[in-house]
Amino acid sequence: MDGILPLWKPQGMTSHDCVFKVRKMLKMKKVGHTGTLDPDVTGVLPICLGRATKVAEYITNAGKEYEGEVTIGYSTTTEDSSGEKVEEKIIENPISRTEIMEVLNSLTGEIRQTPPMYSAVKVNGKRLYEYARKGIEVERPTRTVKIYNIELLDDRDLLNGDTVSFRFRVRCSKGTYIRTLAVMIGEKLGYPSHMSFLTRISSGSFTKQDCVTFSDLEEFIQADTLKNIILPLERGLYGLPKIEISDTLAEKVKNGAVLSMETLDWSESYSEAAIFHRNQAIAIYTAHKDKDGLVKPVKVLS
Repeated sequence: MDGILPLWKPQGMTSHDCVFKVRKMLKMKKVGHTGTLDPDVTGVLPICLGRATKVAEYITNAGKEYEGEVTIGYSTTTEDSSGEKVEEKIIENPISRTEIMEVLNSLTGEIRQTPPMYSAVKVNGKRLYEYARKGIEVERPTRTVKIYNIELLDDRDLLNGDTVSFRFRVRCSKGTYIRTLAVMIGEKLGYPSHMSFLTRISSGSFTKQDCVTFSDLEEFIQADTLKNIILPLERGLYGLPKIEISDTLAEKVKNGAVLSMETLDWSESYSEAAIFHRNQAIAIYTAHKDKDGLVKPVKVLS
């Protein structure tokens, strides 16, 4: 079975747990996920099956969209609601919608983030959360990520209370920590904060509307209608330019041949492109780094 299963990840399971469960339910070994979601987070988790595991990185690298909630007034060890309270500051004056909008606008575009200690980023061969669980603080690599858009999902003009919470929708690049974004929002408003809720509503071209739950999956297995929910691996390549080729050329591509750009009708603006034959993706090619005018395979999918 080859293709992409658009799973709606439930709360309480890791992405790896989901892969393990899908392997067991479908009785197949070649299964992989396309971007880690924390156990507390629900949402879109495309699962690659069979040959489609070869395109998993292209889904992982695509943009993501989330709906989250930030709670202003106290921070936690994990930057989300599962952690222990670290710092607290009562909100004495109401926070205005205008203030929040200014902060969200200031965080749009390229921003620098330092991953939280409770994250899967590796430092010296170990995951950060492994250090955190032992109470060890290590230096973390700061990364540049891109926030394409943040929308405030709250129509109040003034937010009152010892703590306040509001929801937002964010579209961002791979590697963005929404937990850390929630902390950054609080810092810019002058308060400790944390992410109190998060769900991923899209991953690449996959949306909530595409997704099935584990209960749905069980029903499709029982009814022997899995083909109705497994999407073609080509959906995972939606972000790449598409080049359709002839039967003769297809044999060369399937054998991993280095070809001229002219032969593939390659545009010089392409860094990579998906090669299609009879409307099926058979390879991904890239411009040759050492030889001008030539392209070579990154992956052969057939």
